Amino acid sequence: MGTLSYTATISIDGYAAGPDGDFQFGAPSEQVFRFHVERMAAISAEILGRRTYDLMHYWEAEPEGEDWGDDEREFARLWQGLVIVAASSSLTADEITRENHRQVTELTLDEIARITQHASGEVEIFGPTTAAPAIRAGLVRDFRFFIVPVILGGGLRALPDDARLDLRLIESRVFENGFTMLQYRAARVDPAGAE
Repeated sequence: MGTLSYTATISIDGYAAGPDGDFQFGAPSEQVFRFHVERMAAISAEILGRRTYDLMHYWEAEPEGEDWGDDEREFARLWQGLVIVAASSSLTADEITRENHRQVTELTLDEIARITQHASGEVEIFGPTTAAPAIRAGLVRDFRFFIVPVILGGGLRALPDDARLDLRLIESRVFENGFTMLQYRAARVDPAGAE
């Protein structure tokens, strides 16, 4: 049985994207990217919304004209081996790019719990909108925030306003570029979820 986690790169004031939807403020340094590569080894599945699913196609093959380094190639190798669940009612069968990818047209709490229960490792739910119902319901065990030293002043909040959870810090790390990674574990996880 797997566990459910939520990872987000956020501004100091708690936004995952700015007012115009831009998230480039969170572009990782080489050191931060290396950390992402290392943490991906524990992940067995990803639950993504449509936009994130489309964005992550980048990791399906090295783009022509780009020269990936060892970390990019390793991340792509790990990414390509994951079970990917795309939560989208508009995705077509032609847009599902691999056998280990599948679509759910409606991502219910029962579906999230089922995906987690059948996973061999950590299931990462990605994106604030996609993750919000699972966070509210107490299904998420681990929260990993990459905090960027910037204040955006508005945009897409990384956490839903109406969620109340008690968390315990289990890991922290400060990177050379000023990013800080904080990993928290929920004090209690709903039994229908990861524990």
